Amino acid sequence: MESTLLIALITTFFFVSVTPGMCMTLALTLGMTIGLRRTMWMMVGELVGVGLVVVLSMVGVAALVLQYPQLFILLKLGGGAYLVYLGWQLWLSKGSLAIDLSGQAKPSGRWQLISQGFITAIVNPKGWAFFIALLPPFINLDKPLFTQLSFLLIVILTIEFLCLIVYATGGKSLGKLLQHHGNVRLLNRIAGTLMIGVAIWLIVG
Repeated sequence: MESTLLIALITTFFFVSVTPGMCMTLALTLGMTIGLRRTMWMMVGELVGVGLVVVLSMVGVAALVLQYPQLFILLKLGGGAYLVYLGWQLWLSKGSLAIDLSGQAKPSGRWQLISQGFITAIVNPKGWAFFIALLPPFINLDKPLFTQLSFLLIVILTIEFLCLIVYATGGKSLGKLLQHHGNVRLLNRIAGTLMIGVAIWLIVG
């Protein structure tokens, strides 16, 4: 890939990844509630999900979604409903993401976190839309598709991982600050509000 095209690729997908959305909000929330180290398990699932979306987008899902716009609407509503559920659980200080009143995170298994990250990436229609719209300009039909796909996956997943780390680290710092003042319930409600806000943006956007 030419250097100018590579710079354009990195710049484009950096802004796509760093923009607040379902996955980044989940990373921020988990950073606040269970810490950066345990949030890594969610990142594993999220990166696998994003990788799958990239692959499927390149091999023909674009045509399917364009032919059946109802599919996009279902993904949009499903992703929004999932975030509303998580946000409401946090508002009630319940669920695996919430912190209890003693300030300790409730246990969340590794597979639960991995599956949560994977599902969030898969049901995120904005992610599908971005990749369907943005990947074609970086594909050269005269070159082997597998080689290009492998390179794109490495670049996109690296950028995605770095952005997840930034969001989760910010959440961890914010969580420590709030816990220091004993505002655990406020912490849960801030996280829940973030979740519900993104859900509304997702549904109406």
